[in-house]
Amino acid sequence: MFSRKAQRSALAVPAVGALLVGLAACGGTPAADDGEVTDLTIIAANSPWTEGLKTLASTYEDETGVKINIEAYGNEQLNDTLKVKLNAQSDDVDIFAYQVQDVMREFSRNGWLTDMTDYVESDAEWNWEDFQPAAREAVQLDGVVYGVPVMTERHVVYYRSDLLEAAGIEPPETLDELEAAAEALNDPENGFYGIAMRGARVPLVTQLSSFIYSFGGDFQDEDGNATIDSPEAIEAIEFYGDLLKNYGPPGAANMGWVEASAIFAQGNAAFYLDADSQAYTFLDESNSAVVDSVAFARFPEGPAGSKFYNIVPQTVGISAFSKKQDAAWEFIKWVTNEENTTQMLADATVPVARQSAWDDDAATASFPAGLVEIIRNIGEDGVGHDRPQLEQVAAAREIIGGPAITAIEGGDVASAAETANTAFQDLVDSEK
Repeated sequence: MFSRKAQRSALAVPAVGALLVGLAACGGTPAADDGEVTDLTIIAANSPWTEGLKTLASTYEDETGVKINIEAYGNEQLNDTLKVKLNAQSDDVDIFAYQVQDVMREFSRNGWLTDMTDYVESDAEWNWEDFQPAAREAVQLDGVVYGVPVMTERHVVYYRSDLLEAAGIEPPETLDELEAAAEALNDPENGFYGIAMRGARVPLVTQLSSFIYSFGGDFQDEDGNATIDSPEAIEAIEFYGDLLKNYGPPGAANMGWVEASAIFAQGNAAFYLDADSQAYTFLDESNSAVVDSVAFARFPEGPAGSKFYNIVPQTVGISAFSKKQDAAWEFIKWVTNEENTTQMLADATVPVARQSAWDDDAATASFPAGLVEIIRNIGEDGVGHDRPQLEQVAAAREIIGGPAITAIEGGDVASAAETANTAFQDLVDSEK
């Protein structure tokens, strides 16, 4: 079972004071650009990965005298702290763990990130290819690697196995089967609904992404141009809206993940689609009425197959202003090697990015078997982003959520998508 404490940290990261932990690097004391390295400083989110790092501290410390200072913050405080330090070109930060989709474009444009391509590709034994393809995709811009992914998250189907079994319905393998099952189990007169998902304008965009991909579309084309009004995107938006309009709870257009997941956890919906990091919500006996009946399925196939987001909530990069970049890489390489990554998965239930760790039966013993099976079989189907790929991502989500709200309300989606696409393109153009 997922560590509820760890998963809560990943989803609702509280602000905490700086945490200083004495660590050490393996393989002797590395040299700095201007001499011997005696310490490194890491700034990171207060996340499951950061918690797991503590369990490796004593081993790391035993192998060298290099001290590692870890400063852990809540996400917003983390971003503010990093921007202040990096904007000042401070060299007192060597490594930082950051949210790829929120800040990587801004940080790389400002020259704050070290190009790590040669580092990750130079050590065959460390094995960059062992990281999931979507995770490797997520930490790159224009072919340049800006970090090592240390946490992942996927779009999955949560469903009531007892209800499907009683109705003789197999877990849906296609989106059409999902719609048919939601219709068959929908019972609004008795306060029970076929499906619950995010329907609020901004929160829904990340979940809409997998539908758009599986219909053959994306938010942008290969050149970065807006494609919200493509036939594939329109069809996906209409499908998403119809699910909630026809088989979802009342007020769906005002629901984020907290409200939608609560409906499923209370036993009032047959299906819930969202991130696999929410599994703890339904496996916590103190908060869930579906502990014994919740099951997990891969995101269903659409016309273009099962194409779902497989994102990186946290990656570890090196500051462009650090004077100890080689030493910083030695630490990152050590903490993300196969042995330590597998230990992170097993001991701290960190949803890691290395495929070999997920293939280890002992390491995955604490995870729900259904989720492990999904993650083991991602292959090339995961997509490394769940939102538009530009710096002004919050503004983009506000725009793109508009047509989805129109769909939920039964309006003219094609017209709304055309209007949204124009506004989105203007936003994209403003960054060129």
